[in-house]
Amino acid sequence: MAQRNQKRDPMKTKTGKTRLGGLTVTQLSTMVEKEGRKKIRARILNQIRIVTGRKGSVAPVVENTAGQ
Repeated sequence: MAQRNQKRDPMKTKTGKTRLGGLTVTQLSTMVEKEGRKKIRARILNQIRIVTGRKGSVAPVVENTAGQ
């Protein structure tokens, strides 16, 4: 359990692990690049797969500038 004088961070669990639920794909992608442990990287990649599979998820628009 957290110590009494410690302010609770809503983006961390009781044991100090990062919560991935409310993050966007771009935020998760930057976390994957920074993370070194394979187990944590797998959790983040799984969350990216879940977020992109949601019904309301929209892929980022890439502009085609080759023809100009």
